[in-house]
Amino acid sequence: MPFARFSDPGYLLALAVIFIFALPLHELAHAWVAERLGDPTPRRYGRMTLNPMAHLDPIGALMLVLAGFGWARPVPVNPLYLRYGPRVGMAVVGGAGPLMNLVLAGLGIMAYRTLPQIWPLPGFAFQFLGAWVFINVGLAVFNMLPLPPLDGYRVLQGLLPPDLAYAYARLEAYGPLLLLLFLILDRQLGLLGSVLQPFYWLVFRLMHTL
Repeated sequence: MPFARFSDPGYLLALAVIFIFALPLHELAHAWVAERLGDPTPRRYGRMTLNPMAHLDPIGALMLVLAGFGWARPVPVNPLYLRYGPRVGMAVVGGAGPLMNLVLAGLGIMAYRTLPQIWPLPGFAFQFLGAWVFINVGLAVFNMLPLPPLDGYRVLQGLLPPDLAYAYARLEAYGPLLLLLFLILDRQLGLLGSVLQPFYWLVFRLMHTL
């Protein structure tokens, strides 16, 4: 993955800021949208917060360190409370987290392009901004994979016709196993890298457009 170099202080700082801010904001986006759609469950379970410890998933955090993508502890949501119905409501809630990561990446691109025009930035700052953008893009794309328990599963389930959505929902029981299998295959075949590469090239062009 780009910038996945532990010798770069900017990359290490970006990882720390991701832990402290980006992952909590990702989960808070889920919680906030769920509450706006009528579900009190996230607040009841203490997830309407930016406290990183409230959202930490140890395995997801380890994956973020080792591979540059990962996940936080899912926000509990009761679909029966959600406006627009359980399927569509969960699709909206599911899409909120990756969208937050893309917003954070966009802010990083804006900073990358505008801050040097105000004052000179040291190389360390460029390392940080580059890592921040690419990690957030990676988190957004990874979480939009249509595999349970990732956000993309909920989004696709909400977009499918009811009959197909019902059949697709049967995968949820095997979600962790499917995700583990995908990650094992990715180590051998580079599946995720193939998915991420077009997005990274788009971000790279945006960061270097005058």
